[in-house]
Amino acid sequence: MTSLFTARPRRASRRAAPLPPLLRLLILTQLAFNIGFFAVLPFLSEHLGQGIGMAGWLVGLVLGLRTFSQQGLFVVGGALADRYGIRPVVLAGCVLRIAGFAWLGFAERTWAVLGAVLLIGFAAALFSPAVESEVARQAVAWEEESGGDRTRVLALFTVAGQAGAFVGPLLGALLLAVDFRTACLAGAGVFVLVLAGHAWLLPQRIPGRARVRVRGGARLLLRNRRFLALCCAYGAYLLAYNQLYLALPAEVERAAGSQAPLAWLFALSSLLVVTAQLPVTRWAGERLAPRRSMVAGLALIAAGFAVVAGVRPAGWTGTAGLLPAAGFVVLLTLGQMLVAPVARAWVPDLAEDGRLGLYTGALSSVSGLIVLAGSSATGLLLDSGLPAAVPWLVLAAVPLAAVGLLPRRPTDSPAGTARA
Repeated sequence: MTSLFTARPRRASRRAAPLPPLLRLLILTQLAFNIGFFAVLPFLSEHLGQGIGMAGWLVGLVLGLRTFSQQGLFVVGGALADRYGIRPVVLAGCVLRIAGFAWLGFAERTWAVLGAVLLIGFAAALFSPAVESEVARQAVAWEEESGGDRTRVLALFTVAGQAGAFVGPLLGALLLAVDFRTACLAGAGVFVLVLAGHAWLLPQRIPGRARVRVRGGARLLLRNRRFLALCCAYGAYLLAYNQLYLALPAEVERAAGSQAPLAWLFALSSLLVVTAQLPVTRWAGERLAPRRSMVAGLALIAAGFAVVAGVRPAGWTGTAGLLPAAGFVVLLTLGQMLVAPVARAWVPDLAEDGRLGLYTGALSSVSGLIVLAGSSATGLLLDSGLPAAVPWLVLAAVPLAAVGLLPRRPTDSPAGTARA
């Protein structure tokens, strides 16, 4: 297979070959997953604090454990998908997610809430890397057979996920008019439908996919310097993106006196991805080599932080004070559109035969650990009392530093390709 990163930008035909049924199913899966997930989770902290009466530190602990049980264990789910195939792993994840949401709807004691959120997180650690790795593998096969661009498939997968993240909270807000339990049971109902659909439509065996032993995969991964470099660069991007939930709320609170405008800025980001991701990916694919696409995306993200840093000393408030925040969101989202699909499309070129699930999960797990450590440092930076522009300038340096981490010399994967 020709590596994606040895190829030059190309002008694809206007009529791309249609995606195979399995790819379409997996992309719709991402949409359904996010609708069910975001119908519940955005409202969890308020439910725990006001509905159940948990202390603030305990709410933070619960949310942190959910993130760890999901993001931190992606590598486990990916390895299991390599060993047993995606069908049993996806179905098991759906069953656990149904049980977790149903349990959360009735949980009132701390131990019950903890058990429910851990189950919800581990469910995603099973099915998400399985689905993502198979989408990447199928995208490579489609690219080889049709001459299309795998990055566009990954971009479509991103759009589906973002659309679900946009629709889910709207559904959850409507259901909360009844109560939180109803939202949880509705989220479980979405995953019942996903489970039934996949039990019927997901093939028992996928052609071209061979199962491999779990043992030995981690050792090969840790020796793969190019992949680890990509993980670090991707982690830097995610750390910058995570500032939507850390630095941006503080800036909005300062400028507007409340966090009410935050919902509109989040909606702006989601709508940009849904409407512009595919055109941006098509434009970049025709004009930029993939590595340059990532470099451009990281530069845009850095520019978003620089916009706020440049205006912050002026101390603008009100509508004018929100303009730099809006510029930050737009530039960050545009950078995300260039970085995320290409990074995901790069993984098959770096993974050993049969280990694409492990590598896909590891990309999320390693970068998640970087975000966990970096977020703590960012929190200290924002509370350090330094001049107003300094924290934003430091944050701007993070994606710029990530540019130097990207593998420079095009080469094929170290031990074959993702056609496992």
